[in-house]
Amino acid sequence: MGVDAVWLSPFYPSPQADAGYDVADYRDIDPLFGTLADADKLIAEARSRGLRVIVDLVPNHTSSAHRWFQAALPAAPGSPERSRYIFRDGQGPDGDQPPNDWQSVFGGPAWTRTVDPDGRPGQWYLHLFDTGQPDLNWDNPEVHAEFLDVLRFWLDRGVDGFRVDVAHGLVKQADLADWQEPQEILSGNEVDKPRPPMWDQDGVHEIYRQWRQVLDSYPGERVLVAEAWVEPAERLARYVRPDEMHQAFNFEYLLAAWTAPAQYAVITRSLEATDSVGAPTTWVLSNHDVVRHASRLGLPIGGGRPNGIGIGDPQPDAALGLRRARAATLLMLALPGSAYLYQGEELGLPEHTTLPDEARQDPTWVRSGHTQRGRDGCRVPIPWEADAPSYGFGPTDASWLPQPALWAEYALDRQRDVPGSTYELYRTALRLRRAHGLGRGTLEWLSSGDEVLTFRNGELAVLTNFGDAPVPLPAGAEVLAASAPLDDDGAVPSDVTVWLRG
Repeated sequence: MGVDAVWLSPFYPSPQADAGYDVADYRDIDPLFGTLADADKLIAEARSRGLRVIVDLVPNHTSSAHRWFQAALPAAPGSPERSRYIFRDGQGPDGDQPPNDWQSVFGGPAWTRTVDPDGRPGQWYLHLFDTGQPDLNWDNPEVHAEFLDVLRFWLDRGVDGFRVDVAHGLVKQADLADWQEPQEILSGNEVDKPRPPMWDQDGVHEIYRQWRQVLDSYPGERVLVAEAWVEPAERLARYVRPDEMHQAFNFEYLLAAWTAPAQYAVITRSLEATDSVGAPTTWVLSNHDVVRHASRLGLPIGGGRPNGIGIGDPQPDAALGLRRARAATLLMLALPGSAYLYQGEELGLPEHTTLPDEARQDPTWVRSGHTQRGRDGCRVPIPWEADAPSYGFGPTDASWLPQPALWAEYALDRQRDVPGSTYELYRTALRLRRAHGLGRGTLEWLSSGDEVLTFRNGELAVLTNFGDAPVPLPAGAEVLAASAPLDDDGAVPSDVTVWLRG
């Protein structure tokens, strides 16, 4: 395809209560995926092909199966074992009420009560996610030391960096104050509201300054990437100051409406914020926590972002969604900065919007009382071969989440070397992005109306038509790439992006 690096989601030993984001051991590989020797081989093979390897690090919480938490449960309140996590006495005369009103981002209370060794109800522990994911106490120096050692363990094995899960959540407001606002999945703070006591506390930045020192002590280039659902952009930019992380996912961009004014505003704001701290902006359209953009963009504009789509829900317009997704991708890959692609988007994969509810594994589905279908629809294994069992993902049709029959038409072997396919569009765009140095370029807006955006990055001009009427090309322009065929007269149709020279 022409990518520079591969980011692997968690592969550590885990009960798999949340797709591996419940880590039981940060220094090993789950037998589901292989062994440490296999990981070493993968890293070496990737490096031989010019690919860097970024691994997922989950520092906000561990699995409840982690040896630390297993030691904490029988330990006494206030013990060193319990101080690694956030245990508190309950409210009420019998302590039978949670310590505060925080809610899990998966739904339901963020606190679970323990049972003491004598069988009586005990303290409560905090879990901003599932009950099997107790939050660590980052006020404890032992937690800091543990993760510094984990960083070194993987750096010594040759990884090139870390994508840091829930990077904005490690430090909690000291008084654990109540928070009456609704807790959306992985939500950051809105611009016009107070900062939530569990997200984006200033203390997280000292942690990442320590981590940066560790990475800088290793030869070569190592990277820290923040998953931080933080707004406004100026607040997110604090994570990528020169002595902290290198990149932070731009979720404000991911969530922006498919309109020219919305895209112009978020791109401009993002670049200004990161430029102010001398960091690149990091662009992303899909990931493992949101509806795939080939489906999301097929929903009515301004209708909000669903937390999963299932049987009986309003269904996206598949053709419109893919058309807009291709245009959005070509726009994104022309922007200066770094771009992250989620596995399968290069095939134009839609969300699995008819996944049987009984097959769902996301804790959101259960904890929300079956009101939020969650993230399984974007996590279905991708199709490699149209006529193979599980589309080439494994030796049988028993993939870990069931694949829809319509995915055969998206399989890689149906798209490779096929002119006009989504896969070949990605390959072309990445080749041109590298050849023209777009990632290290500078954006210059040429126009920013209600229906059309045009900008220049180096010698490349980019035009996206958000309106209904075709837009004529500039005189003498050479088309280098287009997200869909142009009209017979060379005009740019609706929901199409073109890259031009001249």
